[in-house]
Amino acid sequence: MNISNWLLRQAQVHGDRPALFLGRDCVADYGQFHAQAAAVAGWLEAQGLRQGDRVALFMKNRPDFLVLLYGIWMAGAVAVPVNAKLHGREAAWITGDAGARLAFASPGLAEDLAQSLAQEGVDARVIVADAAGLAEVLAHDRLSAPCPLAPQALAWLFYTSGTTGRPKGVMITHGMLSAMCLSYLADVDQVSPEDAALYAAPLSHGAGLYALVHVLMGARHVCPVSGGFDPAEILDLAAHHGRIHMFAAPTMVKRMTAYAQSQGQGGAGLRTIVYGGGPMYVADIVEAVAVFGPVFVQIYGQGECPMSITALSRADVTDRSHAAWRARLGSVGRAQSVVEVKIGDATGAALPPGQIGEIMVRGATVMPGYWRNAEATAKAIQDGWLRTGDMGVLDAEGYLTLHDRSKDMIISGGTNIYPREVEEALLTHPDLHEVSVVGQPDPEWGEIVVAFVVPKAGAVPDHAALDAHCLSQIARFKRPKVYVVLSELPKNNYGKVLKTALREQLAGTALQVLP
Repeated sequence: MNISNWLLRQAQVHGDRPALFLGRDCVADYGQFHAQAAAVAGWLEAQGLRQGDRVALFMKNRPDFLVLLYGIWMAGAVAVPVNAKLHGREAAWITGDAGARLAFASPGLAEDLAQSLAQEGVDARVIVADAAGLAEVLAHDRLSAPCPLAPQALAWLFYTSGTTGRPKGVMITHGMLSAMCLSYLADVDQVSPEDAALYAAPLSHGAGLYALVHVLMGARHVCPVSGGFDPAEILDLAAHHGRIHMFAAPTMVKRMTAYAQSQGQGGAGLRTIVYGGGPMYVADIVEAVAVFGPVFVQIYGQGECPMSITALSRADVTDRSHAAWRARLGSVGRAQSVVEVKIGDATGAALPPGQIGEIMVRGATVMPGYWRNAEATAKAIQDGWLRTGDMGVLDAEGYLTLHDRSKDMIISGGTNIYPREVEEALLTHPDLHEVSVVGQPDPEWGEIVVAFVVPKAGAVPDHAALDAHCLSQIARFKRPKVYVVLSELPKNNYGKVLKTALREQLAGTALQVLP
């Protein structure tokens, strides 16, 4: 099933519905959206592209991104969305690894990409995705119907963030995307034509994946004029359009909350914020709910199982009456409908509730493998189960709580310490804005706990006070032995803290260790 059929069906019956917006301005209804995508498909076919060929999208969040994405699918080709925040060389490597023959790139990115492709020796044509560059494409004869595809046909090559080594291309099929969207409606949120998806996070990743269910249901699609994330712009667009849905990383939620508080604003026009892609600390989401109200849903997924491992419902995020509300709020929810989730030991055998192990998942949204990387695929998928590399625990009711990546676990004195537990405790201290905890090799203990802390504006953290605060909440052996104060934490282009960079910062540094 070619997922671009969903756009065709909307155009056939509801072609006059508003579809694509740039800021406050409607730039296409569903009929025009489909017509433009069909022209893209016709142009791609005229360039000699055939089913399964790859086309890269190195673009900022603009309505044309969605037009090109659906045009690629209508032609039966494979989209390779690349985060617009990446360096041209990184984008060129992804384009070359995917074997893409064409790349659409935003103005300001196209030149760097073309230069980097030439330096890397990659034979791919770059088209500037602006009015002039797309004029010929959009004026082409339209493809009459989407290319017929089987559910297992490749739709999207999703390149992992690559915080260590080269990123891997996750193969995402049309069937996976269909299952992901239906699971969204069953487990995450409902969508109606009156709703609007606002794309503040990169369309190349989770935000773009969620565009699909909003096309299916005939909702509006809003790209900020800035092409990215700005809290003031987001809240203004929410108030203007109303019934806004958006996907946000926890760092975005935190920034939106701080901005709204500073302006005395609430969540006017916000209907649903789905958050995921990194750890959301309990203190942060409690504060966000207090500011914006019951608009939050959490999801947990990976590129290898996009957006669809677990979900924490709006009711669970908001409820403060349940005896276990805090534990539930610290979890990532329960398994979504299209997958099974288990906690496995080192051999993959299932562990009982309450025991920490590796999170494993299988089901309709799990990837068939990595692009041209059989070795990595064999390590990731065993007996049909995806080994996520994340550590976690299931309770008796099926709520999953994350305990960091397996590589981030600290072993001190033979005892496992999970950084998130320490981070959660420290973030309840009133002087701290952000925290990240890593292990540092130690000749006596094997590893010791080191906390990198970012103070709130005007605060001067006192290490003894932080130590006392930890001791009031967690076991003594888990508390940090070292505190390092930073003005900000190093993060990648997706807002994830780079713990590798923090460990590198510690290398060769003389540290003052608390007794």
